Amino acid sequence: MGQRVLLGLSGGVDSAVAALRLKEQGYEVVGAYMKNWINEENVFGNCPWEQDIVDARAVCQHLGIQFEVINFMRDYRERIVNYLVEGYARGLTPNPDVMCNREMKFGVFLEWAREHGFDYVATGHYARKIGTGPEARLLEGVDPNKDQSYFLALLQPDQLAAALFPVGDLQKPQLRAIAQAAKLPNADKKDSQGICFIGEVKINDFLEKFIPDQPGPIVNLEGKVLGEHRGLHRYTLGQRKGIGVPSNADNEFYVVVAKRVDTNELVIAFESQKPDELWQQDIHVHQLSWVIPAGLTEAEDLEARVRYRDPRVKVHFAPKGNGTAQLHFAEPQRGLASGQVCALYRGEQLLGGGIYF
Repeated sequence: MGQRVLLGLSGGVDSAVAALRLKEQGYEVVGAYMKNWINEENVFGNCPWEQDIVDARAVCQHLGIQFEVINFMRDYRERIVNYLVEGYARGLTPNPDVMCNREMKFGVFLEWAREHGFDYVATGHYARKIGTGPEARLLEGVDPNKDQSYFLALLQPDQLAAALFPVGDLQKPQLRAIAQAAKLPNADKKDSQGICFIGEVKINDFLEKFIPDQPGPIVNLEGKVLGEHRGLHRYTLGQRKGIGVPSNADNEFYVVVAKRVDTNELVIAFESQKPDELWQQDIHVHQLSWVIPAGLTEAEDLEARVRYRDPRVKVHFAPKGNGTAQLHFAEPQRGLASGQVCALYRGEQLLGGGIYF
C-alpha cells in the first residue's frame, strides 16, 4: 500500500498482533512505545515500563519493523494525571482511560505521527472502524468480553479518520492463537490491569501521593453519624467494599449513595433500601463529544453504556445546547457518579459520549 502507520506498542499481545496484521496487510509499520510514566519522582505507580519496552522491542525485531520509544511524560502529567487528581479532589469520579485515548493515543501521539510523515496511527483496541475519512464509523469489537469501544467515546471524527484498529474483528482466543502461530515473543504474556500507562496500582494508593486525607463523618440517610471516612476522594457512588462501617445482623451491606463535598459527609445506606440517590433514571451529561460528524442535534432513542463492563441499555437522548443533554433511561441505573463517562450508541455503532454531572 505504501501507507505509513505508527503503531502504539504497549508490550502486550494485543498490540503485537496488531503489528503483525498491519504488516501482512502491506502497510509500512513502525512500532512505538509511549513512555508516559515512570517512578523517577518516587511516586507510587508500579509501572512495568522497562519490561514493556523490552517486550515491545522484541516484537518489532521478530517482525522486522522499526521500533521507537517516544517520551510523552510531560504531556501525560499535564493532560491525564492532573485531570485525574483534580477530578477526585473535587469529589468526582474521573475516567483516565477514556481521557488517555482522546488526549494521548489519539492526541499527542497522533500529532507526533503527522509531524513525522505517518498516514495513520494504530492501537490494539478491540473496536472496529468501518469506512475511511470523515465517513468512517466506529463499531464495537467482535468479542463482547473484550470490546473497548466505550474507552473511545470521546474521540473526534478527525481522530477516528486517522485511526486503525487491526484486532477488533478477533475474539481473544483467536488473537492468542495467531500470536502463538507467528511465534511472537509475548504470545503468552498476561493482560495488564490498572490505570492507563501507570500500571497495576490501586487508585487510592496512587491518589494518596497527591491528595491529602480530609477526614469527615460517615452518615446514613437520616443524618446519623456511623463512622469516619479518611477523605471523600477515596470513595465513589455505588461502592460496597472498603467503607469501614460493618453490616448489621441481617447480613445487609452498606453502599455509598452520596458524597456531600460542602459538608465533607459520606452518605451510606443499605442496598435493600433502594435509595433514590443510588438509582437514577434521569441524568444530565455535559462536555458531549461526537465520533460521528456533526453529532446529534435532535432528541432520539439510543442506547448507552454507563460503564465499561455494563451492557448497552435503552436511553432517550434530549440535547439541551452548549454540549449538554438530558438522558432518560428506560430502567433506573445504579451508581451513576459525577465525572464518569456515558457512551452513546446506535446499535453496535459508537456515536460519542458525555460526562455525568
